[in-house]
Amino acid sequence: MKSPIKNKINLVFIPVTDIQKAKEWYTMILGLEDGEDFFEHLFVAKMEGAGLILDTMPMWKDEMGKVPRINVPVIQFGTDDIHASYEFMKEHGVELVTEIEHEQFFVFKDLDGNLLMVCQG
Repeated sequence: MKSPIKNKINLVFIPVTDIQKAKEWYTMILGLEDGEDFFEHLFVAKMEGAGLILDTMPMWKDEMGKVPRINVPVIQFGTDDIHASYEFMKEHGVELVTEIEHEQFFVFKDLDGNLLMVCQG
């Protein structure tokens, strides 16, 4: 039987603490122009390719009321100029975890400490 599941990523969820601050930060970093709020804890950003959802994830909070963070860079944002992207992040005070590696990528943290990546190509 052929799988009924498509080989397509629809959406990526990023756990955030403060939905409003996260919206503002991701709008600045990614140049977001539009999106929609849902259920008082989700923001669905208008993106090219797979969609992006910022979510306070009330269902997944631990006994301390916190949502686990993404501790490895499993989400990669694209760029045509890795050096300009790196300098942009530095200028905006983004916490950079790595330098530019192999002239291809670097890793950074968002406001909640999630590890994310920018990659050229």
